[in-house]
Amino acid sequence: MHLAYPAVLSALLFCTGLYGVLARRNAILVLMSVELMLNAVNLNLVAFDVWLSKAAEETLHSGQALTLFTIAIAAAEIGIGLAIVLAVHRNRGTSDIDKLRDTAEGPGPDSDLPDSDALTAEQAEKAEASA
Repeated sequence: MHLAYPAVLSALLFCTGLYGVLARRNAILVLMSVELMLNAVNLNLVAFDVWLSKAAEETLHSGQALTLFTIAIAAAEIGIGLAIVLAVHRNRGTSDIDKLRDTAEGPGPDSDLPDSDALTAEQAEKAEASA
């Protein structure tokens, strides 16, 4: 098989994963898109390893060894990522990335939550009234 076939397939997989990361709003779909990108890299590593081993006399298979490390790292990443997404979904009730970004930035000027300065002023007034 020629090297162009797996290289083109890998490029298509990587572009599909990149589109998924940039366009999706669900955190689980973003994680799946990252896995798709890592699989494209793994395909490239194995394809170039086979191509280079045909040209070289000694077969070290370093591309396949690197692929195994990448698979192990991807498994750990997806395990930790899913645990974080499940914890956030239990606390917030959603896994929408835009809503999570809004909650991480804190309350805006039009939110219903009181400011910390106003809260301390109210507590100071109550303390003075009770004294």
